[in-house]
Amino acid sequence: MTSRVTPGKSVTVVGDGAVGLSAVLAAKRLGAERIILLGRHTVRTDLGRDFGATDVVAERGDEAVERVRELTGGDGTHAVVECVGTEQSLKTALGVVRDGGVVSRLGVSQYTDVPMGFGTLMRNITLTGGAAPARAYIEELLPDILDGTIQPGRVFDSTISLDDVPNGYQAMADRKALKVLVRA
Repeated sequence: MTSRVTPGKSVTVVGDGAVGLSAVLAAKRLGAERIILLGRHTVRTDLGRDFGATDVVAERGDEAVERVRELTGGDGTHAVVECVGTEQSLKTALGVVRDGGVVSRLGVSQYTDVPMGFGTLMRNITLTGGAAPARAYIEELLPDILDGTIQPGRVFDSTISLDDVPNGYQAMADRKALKVLVRA
């Protein structure tokens, strides 16, 4: 994980979608002591708690930053995994990371400008991200998935046929489904 999560560290995950919930699983597996999940959908944040989130923050923007800072004694978290991809979610991520921390962007960026001005530079924040090299982790993770130690498949809450793919995308867009599984 590009967020450099290690045992005993604190992590904020911005976004309660399938990517965010997977980030919670990964942070827990890597030994994060505190995992703060930013999300507003109770069914999703409840699953996030099952996956290892220690705290849930429903606020957004400046209110979310204030709440995370409050939860961390004013410091912010060592790492932030931004799983939404909007400019606002990245600004929130930069606001909740502690000085010297890491923000890892996993949300597919929906804009081109990154707010990394002088103030952020002086906080010594690392901004990183990219697509997960999933094949590199298969050997390590598959046994834990097969024996039920971790259950990432719980993010699939709807099953559709190949003909229903457009409806599946619409259900996810309307927040009626977290992630759909397509069966041929």
